[in-house]
Amino acid sequence: MLTERLQVLLSRAQRIRLVAEAKRRRTSVGALVREAVDARLHSVPLEKRRRAIAEIKAMSGGRYLTTATLERIVDAERERPLQRIGRRARR
Repeated sequence: MLTERLQVLLSRAQRIRLVAEAKRRRTSVGALVREAVDARLHSVPLEKRRRAIAEIKAMSGGRYLTTATLERIVDAERERPLQRIGRRARR
């Protein structure tokens, strides 16, 4: 549960970028800021992250997907519900 409130002053350009990214991700600006804080300030302990990296490096098999390919897959999955809604509306 979120219990702490914080006031932060941003430049207009920063606010515009935050709002645009939040809309793109379909999330709130607050959620985006919390995610950025966690990513930057390492909410996961360093040793746990290092262990996870070592485990990933030790994996074999599977296939490597580029970031662009992964983004296309995620975008396609996000579009599926919208496509289903569109089909229902045409009936």
